[in-house]
Amino acid sequence: MSNSVFKARTSLTGRSVLRASALAIACSLALTGCLSSSSSDSEVIANPNPPEPPPAPPYPPTQSDYEFPAVTSYAPGEVNAEIRRTDFGVPYITSDSLEGIAYGTAFAFAEDNICVLADQIVRFNSQRSAYFGPDAVPGSGDSGNVINDFTYKALGIRDLAEENIGNLSTQSQALLQGYAAGYNKYLSETGVDNIAPPCAGGAWVRPISDVDMLTYALGVALLPGAANFLQPLFIAAPPGEDFAPTPMGATGYASNFSASSVSMPEVNPSELGSNGWALGSEMTASGQGMLLANPHFPHVGNQRFWRFGIEIPGELKVVGGSLSGMPGVVNIGYNEDIAWTHTFSTAERFIVYQLELDTSDSTGLTYLVDGEKHQIEPETYQIQVATGPDSSIMLEKTFYHSSFGPLMTIPNSFEWGMDLVGTTSAFALHDANLPNWDILDHWLGLNLASDIDEVESLFGKYTGLIFNNAMVVDKDGDAFFTDGSSVPDLRPEALETIRTSLPLLAIRGQAPFTLVPGNSEIFRPLGKVPHQRAPRLRRNDFVQNSNNSFWLTNPDSPIITNDNVDYLLFGPVNDQQTLRSRMGQKKLMESNSITLLELEETLLSNRAYLGEELLPELLAACSAQGATPVEVGANSVSVAEACAALAMWDGRMDKNSVGAVVFREFAEKFSRNPTWAVPYNFQQPLTTPSGLGSDSAAVRLLAEAVQTIEAAGFSVMDPLGEVQFVERSLPNGVASGNRLPWGGANNVEGGFNVFRSQGAEDGTLLPRHRYPSLPGTQLSEEGYHITSGSSWMFVMEFTEDGPVGRGLLTYSQSSDIRSPHFIDQTELYSDMPQLAPIWFHRDDIEANTISVLNIGEEE
Repeated sequence: MSNSVFKARTSLTGRSVLRASALAIACSLALTGCLSSSSSDSEVIANPNPPEPPPAPPYPPTQSDYEFPAVTSYAPGEVNAEIRRTDFGVPYITSDSLEGIAYGTAFAFAEDNICVLADQIVRFNSQRSAYFGPDAVPGSGDSGNVINDFTYKALGIRDLAEENIGNLSTQSQALLQGYAAGYNKYLSETGVDNIAPPCAGGAWVRPISDVDMLTYALGVALLPGAANFLQPLFIAAPPGEDFAPTPMGATGYASNFSASSVSMPEVNPSELGSNGWALGSEMTASGQGMLLANPHFPHVGNQRFWRFGIEIPGELKVVGGSLSGMPGVVNIGYNEDIAWTHTFSTAERFIVYQLELDTSDSTGLTYLVDGEKHQIEPETYQIQVATGPDSSIMLEKTFYHSSFGPLMTIPNSFEWGMDLVGTTSAFALHDANLPNWDILDHWLGLNLASDIDEVESLFGKYTGLIFNNAMVVDKDGDAFFTDGSSVPDLRPEALETIRTSLPLLAIRGQAPFTLVPGNSEIFRPLGKVPHQRAPRLRRNDFVQNSNNSFWLTNPDSPIITNDNVDYLLFGPVNDQQTLRSRMGQKKLMESNSITLLELEETLLSNRAYLGEELLPELLAACSAQGATPVEVGANSVSVAEACAALAMWDGRMDKNSVGAVVFREFAEKFSRNPTWAVPYNFQQPLTTPSGLGSDSAAVRLLAEAVQTIEAAGFSVMDPLGEVQFVERSLPNGVASGNRLPWGGANNVEGGFNVFRSQGAEDGTLLPRHRYPSLPGTQLSEEGYHITSGSSWMFVMEFTEDGPVGRGLLTYSQSSDIRSPHFIDQTELYSDMPQLAPIWFHRDDIEANTISVLNIGEEE
């Protein structure tokens, strides 16, 4: 392409050698191999004998009889709201309708975090290039903004929003309209030049519409799926064709982006995780329900939580927290009757289809389904790209769509035109959340629910939680768990093929997704798996999750596949549990007749499971090693001082804990090369693996830990609080220099209340500083810079006088450095890990009010 601004894409032949890719490893594990010029000696997974249409469970399943409780959707007059802020700046919004609640919520959220939402509106409307130029890192040639804009446009979320907003429920429409109006109210009253830096004065900060908010919601639904495949979708093109966009007219614009830089996507790049406990009547001192909510989410960027309360007198009253820009409803919180929290589930929200290409079509645009020819449809899109302060160009690019989803390419692994197990193939992405129309109705239903029966009915009608497990408890102490994720609903025959095909099993074990044949209608999804066939459990003692699968929600009642349900795409059973899951289960086994104070102490305890399991044996190995140096490569390393630090360690990851840094680095090395004395036994999942298997291997890992600590410029005797810290960025992205010492464990040592550094990306273009970690560790030369982990966390219980809760937002309410609530909760937690009262009753809210603002369309 003479006009191409991208490096030319290497043409693909009919059979592409996979080189040292994850797929190549997977294929070597399969007995048949993956590359073959014929199918005579291999299993051809893309050409099964199509069976008769399955009798199977009924499709679609019987619909739930759930109906929304009576709630006023639109304001009877002019929309208005009262915003009453209490300590830490937590707003409580009161209005006469859902429209008014959303109106006040948006205004208050914009006061605190307008830049975050403004950035995301631009992101999902495919306008980053128009405002910020082609590159995510200006001048780098990475074309990150171009990739973002083209791919979200090709995914069609803006078009879907425009075409379908009128088909949403009345409640959802009211929330979207009210939220857009409240955001615009704040922007017009404050003025774009006076809003928070770094977006003050930005041309990209503009009034929004309800369609903008629905586009945003549809984009958020893609975060666990298609959002991680932007580059593979962007570079997909038929064999011999160039994926690069074409400038429309003369241009001097150039890019360094190449297909060779595209690697296997990560499906959870932010390492989202959480702990959630719903405690029933048999576990609590009061005999009523209790909840522990502990989401581990980024402290910066587009997935920040925000605290608030909402009330329509006589109809709706909820407190809690939600992700940025959630229009007026609470994601994690409680009302007078139920409390709920979520964790990131192991379910698969998307699958990749292997299309069988028709080899008689040299263009590569024809695929076969049950022997019938289908066309891959090209569609061309345009975006505007700023090339200077007052100049821009238009770029044009073609994407390709099949009936199974948009086409994607991962170089050296899943390439258009390659021979995969004897089949000339192309690959399409199916995301069960594209689109997801249930998001607002599902969470609104939780906000309004009065007991677990109603919650179960709600889940029977909606699948709007996107990627979440749900743990819910009601005031009577009935506890409930379900994986409420949007999971592709495949027929039993398709699931059996995935389970029994050796090549598919091998690929599934190595790639971050399930590959499904696309050559027969039996493999086509039938929508989303309904609640009736999703993992679920109802108990009166407890349900819990710490990001392992549904299997051990309660060890006394394991959830397993049976003749009526198949949980294959929801996650594994009999699998080894993470150290954090074992820590959580251990804490539960230690609990009985628990009180709210004990639940708070349990949440905030910085115990480390690996330490409790291995420290005595590790100290014994240290003692045996003594002053004798340990050979690590060409170096001799003394572990004597590190052993002395471990002997002083209190077993917790508190600020003052000496030895915690040494154990953290040992645990980091151990996580990569574990040497257990007793291997994992699925019949003893909470106590195996266990024991230190090799003293010499352990001492060597300890020596490597010493090397890491010293390379970063720290001493093995440094307490954790002198190494681990929180430090905010100034609006220009420069480090503030105000470092708060921070206690808290990590996954590698089996912490429960987890903190860590998130890494480079936070989903926004807002500037922030980063401290690069040294190789093989989370430690930088500055220390452990905490930017992710426990976020909106709380404990609560139902009492005869109503719900009582204690909670904290660890990174505080506002991202505006000018706000008095920019860092106040953070300072409280740094000083001493603790929670604070969550006000629910009107008298308490009024007694702790620091400001009141009444807003309306006409004032």
